Amino acid sequence: MKMPEFVQKMIKDFLIIFASIIIIITILRQIYYPDMVFDLKSIYIIMAFSFISALIGFILYSPTDLSEKKMRIRITFHFFALEIVLIALGSVFGIVNSAVDGIILALQIAVIYTLVRLLSWKKDKKEAQQINEKLKAFKKDV
Repeated sequence: MKMPEFVQKMIKDFLIIFASIIIIITILRQIYYPDMVFDLKSIYIIMAFSFISALIGFILYSPTDLSEKKMRIRITFHFFALEIVLIALGSVFGIVNSAVDGIILALQIAVIYTLVRLLSWKKDKKEAQQINEKLKAFKKDV
């Protein structure tokens, strides 16, 4: 993957992560704390966490194609790096004050990470299907 394509993917991931967090928090607040509103500080914190999450995506970047095994290793390393960095940031910002808070944040990160991975996988699957259809059409012409 070329660097400009990777930067575009990183920006897309940032926006997906940010939107996912905002949507999930909005739904949960409507259920549990209907009178609570978003303040500007919390939106900036969510934005910072989303941006850092997207930046850690550089672990996955490779200018050449990687084997499936190497990519899975990078994805695993990326997930754990993301968990560690975001929980550390959470403790710096005062979001994580106990082990229970850390576990809850880790679970939230895992859910959003899974959502982003699932959306990326669906997009990749769709692109692969389009490429296969073009190849089949090309084989018929030849």
